[in-house]
Amino acid sequence: MAAPDGVAIDGLCKPPRATGDTMSETTETTTHGVELSDVAAGKVRTLLEQEGRDDLRLRVAVQPGGCSGLIYQLYFDERVLDGDALRDYDGVEVVVDRMSVPYLDGAKIDFADTIEKQGFTIDNPNAGSSCACGGSFG
Repeated sequence: MAAPDGVAIDGLCKPPRATGDTMSETTETTTHGVELSDVAAGKVRTLLEQEGRDDLRLRVAVQPGGCSGLIYQLYFDERVLDGDALRDYDGVEVVVDRMSVPYLDGAKIDFADTIEKQGFTIDNPNAGSSCACGGSFG
């Protein structure tokens, strides 16, 4: 239940809104369906500690490219843009832009550190096909 304007909630005060106020507020943050494993979240935490930054988030996106049509992008970003979907995994924030949300819904991000492979992996149920190198999907 939302508190009326000007009422304190847990020590925070929501300022009263002026009549006819047309300024939009970013009060709701949408979430996304990307899952981040505990191992991947731990690796992200380690990388952020090495960077010495606590203002960065893991941004996951899809972009046109590769032989199958789309490629994944994972990188640290300090911004949260209008329309971004945000989800927190025990202190690790994962951000997905609004255009990538449907392509990544249900995707699972993990981190592998084996003799066969090392790095982040994405298991995406929306990927109808992928290329032989595994770098893109369609």
